[in-house]
Amino acid sequence: MRKNKFAKFHCTLEATQAIIAGKYKALIIWHLNDSGVMRFSELQRELPQATAKMLTMQLREMEEDGLIHRKLYPVVPPKTEYRLTPLGKSIVPIILSMCEWGEKYFRHLGIPSPDER
Repeated sequence: MRKNKFAKFHCTLEATQAIIAGKYKALIIWHLNDSGVMRFSELQRELPQATAKMLTMQLREMEEDGLIHRKLYPVVPPKTEYRLTPLGKSIVPIILSMCEWGEKYFRHLGIPSPDER
């Protein structure tokens, strides 16, 4: 875990936002929670809007922060699997709450959510 990155924060909410900030981190958590274990190619398929470089960067940061575990198999071609750590699983209720809030917000606007389209 990158402890020195947290020295600059003024409150725990700011630190929490930094942990899940990033365009795809919440989505990665969502998919890993739903699937359990996923290979890099499976995550790419679920997040087609993410470039391989961006997805790799987000996964590395999440691994450094202790949210996910990466297992590399020494085969050709390399096989890499990702799963949530217990710490990563502990943030799932926050991600689910964000999703529920998003659904309520779309209802408030009177438009179908992307999940309903």
